[in-house]
Amino acid sequence: MNPEVTIIQAKHLGGYCLELEFGDGKRQKVNFESFLRKSLHPEVQSYLAMEKFKQFRLEHGDLVWGDYDLCFPIMDLYENQILHNNADLMAT
Repeated sequence: MNPEVTIIQAKHLGGYCLELEFGDGKRQKVNFESFLRKSLHPEVQSYLAMEKFKQFRLEHGDLVWGDYDLCFPIMDLYENQILHNNADLMAT
């Protein structure tokens, strides 16, 4: 992967799933539900409200929500490996 790859399109597929298209042509379906549910941070969990979740946008090739309330490293999205360290430690 070229380190300059950006997200050029994001489409809501239903639920907490988005299809992301990257500048190199790769498409990735990413499900954010587990990340949101496992988060210990109330502001992150607030994106479980579907209307709020659906208010994502692309800004300078990054996928963001709110005032950067949620923003993921592009490589994590490209590889479909979004994690939340605190949530992973507390997961049962």
